[in-house]
Amino acid sequence: MEFRTKIDIPTFGFEISYVNRCIFVGSCFAENIGNKLTAIKIPTSVNPTGILYNPLSICESIKNALSDKKYGDEDVFFSGGIWNSFDFHSRFSNPDKTTCIANLNLATHTFANEIRKADVMFVTFGTAYVYELTDGKVVCNCHKQPENRFVRHLLKPQEIVDAWSECIKILTEANPKMRIVFTVSPIRHWRDGAHQNQISKSTLHLAINELNNQFPQTAYFPAYEIVMDELRDYRFYAADMVHPSETAVQYIWERFGETFFSEKTKTNIVRIGKVIVAANHRPTNPQSDAYKAFCAHYLAEIERIKAEIGDVDFHDEEDLFQRFI
Repeated sequence: MEFRTKIDIPTFGFEISYVNRCIFVGSCFAENIGNKLTAIKIPTSVNPTGILYNPLSICESIKNALSDKKYGDEDVFFSGGIWNSFDFHSRFSNPDKTTCIANLNLATHTFANEIRKADVMFVTFGTAYVYELTDGKVVCNCHKQPENRFVRHLLKPQEIVDAWSECIKILTEANPKMRIVFTVSPIRHWRDGAHQNQISKSTLHLAINELNNQFPQTAYFPAYEIVMDELRDYRFYAADMVHPSETAVQYIWERFGETFFSEKTKTNIVRIGKVIVAANHRPTNPQSDAYKAFCAHYLAEIERIKAEIGDVDFHDEEDLFQRFI
């Protein structure tokens, strides 16, 4: 007897390994999985321009990066003692105007470079609701500005399809080899209300389905369905009953690995994990011969891994081990 619904995830026709580069953009759920890839040292860039929730802001951020947009005085505003940009998450806000603008331009330049190098881009849509300034500009973050500065409305599926059809063509021109995997964040936007949140998520699903039908280089990973159907219980939510718990995130990560990692990659993840754990080990006597031998062993293992896999970034671990030899 089966007492839960298991989501079938289709074969994608490609894998992720240590020779691939990934980029994750979108809602904070993208960061959960993207950061786990970073932790196991698969080359991954996570939200170079900050967390973005709605499809239009994500699209605009990509277009700005690939058009080499240069941010200046007209793109920032002062509020709450800091300089902000409506195109960026608040982590780019800064008390110094020059620093703020420099960081916006650096992030945009970095984003463009990561797009051109990536083998796979994961795009997570969080909500179909957008906030527009009175001049029609969709903002990625309201930066705690008064409500009367914005008009809030629900995107139609076709609006998302139209924007992303153009965006996918721009991405493909910049990087023909790149695959695009869409996801819908399982994090509920409860402030919208239960019914409106469901409409929002459904809008995102309809748009993604149409994009998948139109563009063979795109696919869909069912993170939303895994939480809603496989983990259909509040014990898999954090204390706010909105965000998935760490257990839920870990389970989605396991399903992600089942989908995208070959057996060889899984073996390499274990080997690299042992090196990371060894580097985090704090010995009782770091000057002992035993610990020196321990460090030498793992330096040799790092060289073996690099010879077999490629240029995995062990810079921090190598520095640590070499200090005690």
